[in-house]
This record gives sequence, structure tokens and C-alpha cells, in this order.
Amino acid sequence: MWEYQVMEIGLILTALLSGGFIGAVLGFIGAGGAMVSVPILLYLFDFTPVAATTAALAVVFLAAVAGLGPKFKSKDVLVKEALTIWALGLLTNIGFGLIVAKIADSVILIGFSLVLLGAAYSMLKGPIKDSPEKKIPVWALVLLSLLIGSLTGLFGIGGGFLAIPVLVLFFHTPQNKAAGTSLLIIALNCLTAFLAKFSIWQEIDWGYPVLIALAAVLIARYTSRLAAKTPTVHLKRGFAFLLLGLAGFTILTQI
Repeated sequence: MWEYQVMEIGLILTALLSGGFIGAVLGFIGAGGAMVSVPILLYLFDFTPVAATTAALAVVFLAAVAGLGPKFKSKDVLVKEALTIWALGLLTNIGFGLIVAKIADSVILIGFSLVLLGAAYSMLKGPIKDSPEKKIPVWALVLLSLLIGSLTGLFGIGGGFLAIPVLVLFFHTPQNKAAGTSLLIIALNCLTAFLAKFSIWQEIDWGYPVLIALAAVLIARYTSRLAAKTPTVHLKRGFAFLLLGLAGFTILTQI
């Protein structure tokens, strides 16, 4: 009995610390929350891949919403662009969300690992210099939206890691606005995919995800205010190496 209580306390502390880390990642970088939420639920709380990707959607949605408050106040959210990307990606987001439970766990995990590798590469690239803002062409918006929707529906990832470099590199969106817009895209996509997976909700033990979400919300709101004044280059590189480690470990477990 005593050993069980100690283990339970340990898991509660782990959930709170994990949530704090997820919130910090979302608040400072504006992306990456789901990429650590899924492995945390998989390896620390023994969730199945489908349950982990579904619970991660709820956690990241709440944390992203919390981080949006300060971004809206500083006018660093491009609402029209975010809504457009979300709306165009509904087809792949909902479509994959409805069939993901029928896909083999190994396929989901290998695909998730490849996404982590891509995200790590994008974060390890050198700092991006701001350029004059440029409008996003329609064809690029459609392609980006469908790809982000696919990532959310399949892997429980909001797609911020993809939206930020695309907005900054190709459309010259300032870094702060790209991060703020990314949070809105993440929130909308995660909520949509979560609702599409309603049939899985009852299969999930929500105790630990709720604790993770509470901590993530508090930390995301705080770090989002600091993000504009904090250099994030080293943080992004450290996070990229963490993603590389997670991807490698996940691939090894499937070999």
C-alpha cells in the first residue's frame, strides 16, 4: 500500500513537471508541445499510441489557448491567416482523425518519428532574418494547410513547427507574429482533431493528462509573455537535440 502511494505521488509530480515543460516549449517557441506530449504519455504513463496522440491534443489545445492571451495583447497573431490555414486543413485533419484508430501502432510511431526528425532539422537551421512582410499565395496556403491538417489528424501534432519556418522563410512574417499565429493554428487544429476522435475519449484515463494540462496552461501563459524579450536560439537547438533523441529511441523500439 505504501509503495503504491509513493509511486502515485511520483507519477503526479512527473505529470506536473511534464506539463510545465510542455507549457514552456509552447510559450517560448510557439510550437513543439505535442511532439513532447506524445512521448511523455507513451513512455512515462504507458499510453497506447492512439490514446497518447488523442490526450496530447487536449493538453496542447489548452496550453496553446493559454499562451495566446499575451500574443493577442501584443498584436502578434495573424488571425485571418491562421483561420484560413485551419479551415483549408479540415479535410485531412478530420479525415485522418476518424481513421487513425484503424492504423497500426507501428505505422503511427514510425511516422511520428519522421516528423520529429523534420522538426529537429528545421530548428537546427541558423537564425532566420526578418524581411518585409509578404502575402501568402493561395496555392501555398492550400498545400501548407492540408499538410498541417494531416499531421494533426494522424499524430496529434498541431503543426506549429511547420507553420513557423514557412511563415518566416517564405512569406517574411516577423518571428513574433509567426509564433503567435502558430499558437492559434495549433489551438484550432488540436480542438478539431480532438473532437473528431470522440469515439476514443472513453478509452483514456484522463487523470494524468488533466494534471499535465493544468501545469502546461500556467507555464505557457507566463512564458508567452517573456518570449518576445528572451533569445530562443539556444532553447530551440536544445529542443531539437531532444527531438532527435526521442525520434531515435522511438524508431529503435519498433525495429
